[in-house]
Amino acid sequence: QQGQLCSHRDSLLLEAGFLAVLVAPLHLLKWRSTAWRPHDSVTFWLVRWLLFRLMFASGVVKLTSRCPTWWGLTALTYHYETQCIPTPAAWFAHQLPVWFQKFSVVATYVIEIAIPLLFFAPIRRLRLFAFYSQVLLQVLIILTGNYNFFNMLTIVLAFSLLDEEHMGRWLGRSKRRHASSDPCSVAAWPPSLRSFLSTLLELSTYSLLLYWSAQSFGLEINWEKRLLDSKVAFTYHEFKMWLQAVTLPLVGLAFLSLAWEILFALYRCLCVRGCFWKLWATLQWAIFATATVGMFAVSLVPFTYIDHESNDKLWPGIRQMFKAVERFQVVNSYGLFRRMTGVGGRPEVVLEGSYDRQSWT
Repeated sequence: QQGQLCSHRDSLLLEAGFLAVLVAPLHLLKWRSTAWRPHDSVTFWLVRWLLFRLMFASGVVKLTSRCPTWWGLTALTYHYETQCIPTPAAWFAHQLPVWFQKFSVVATYVIEIAIPLLFFAPIRRLRLFAFYSQVLLQVLIILTGNYNFFNMLTIVLAFSLLDEEHMGRWLGRSKRRHASSDPCSVAAWPPSLRSFLSTLLELSTYSLLLYWSAQSFGLEINWEKRLLDSKVAFTYHEFKMWLQAVTLPLVGLAFLSLAWEILFALYRCLCVRGCFWKLWATLQWAIFATATVGMFAVSLVPFTYIDHESNDKLWPGIRQMFKAVERFQVVNSYGLFRRMTGVGGRPEVVLEGSYDRQSWT
């Protein structure tokens, strides 16, 4: 488990480091303010896509591995005790009742499989909900286990779900200040209609998420024992069929989200004042949009490893592109804690010494 984690940790660091070159490149022309660039949202989208692949695949592989502890929702009854470097808080987490440990596994599935779909939601409150859900999971992992910088890096990737308005509130900046800084701010729908439709869609999403969680994991409140019963209410075959049905549509959803970011960035380029700066912004947009589309296409190969049939349906040209850059590990496949180790007890190294070879200490 530790070796698998180190491999994913190093791969994630390599990929995130390469994306940083696109997100924050070296500015050759500093004689104009570089605080805002029209194509920033395009390259920043790749960070969100990396976060989605990391979380979604990590949730999926727990079920495709057929590990009995993940399917029985008992993985956390072993994890805190048998992980490599537990923290002092891990002892207290291990003492929690079994029903709560099983519910924690259910919450992990929801945060890693269902909520990542909200990364591409058009409503910012849904993206904020997804952000705080991911951060909550990572903070709980940090408190109960020591996995070096892995969880901190995941939190950094989760910042791709935020926008300038939300970050401005953290920094104590007013909402009007951010609105005025965007030269392409346009009038939206009437506020009342927009707010009503957004609230309706948001409530529908939360209701669907709760319903899916309750149905998929048989969540029932046992009033007599005052606990929450949970169990996996689907079979391995059903899950594989579901995964096969959603993998390519998820690719399509991501492509639509990226296409929107690219088109909107082009619109913002056209709003830049001055013919020279308009042309300069459009040239940068073309370069970074091309790089982003290329990175997205190449990443589809490792992403579809979660379903081999979907992987076989990819365009052969994409596989050739992936093989050309595979040795650089700029895109990778992920799947954390595929199987829970230490179920039969964690192996311990015992050192003994003796002066008379009779009494050993």
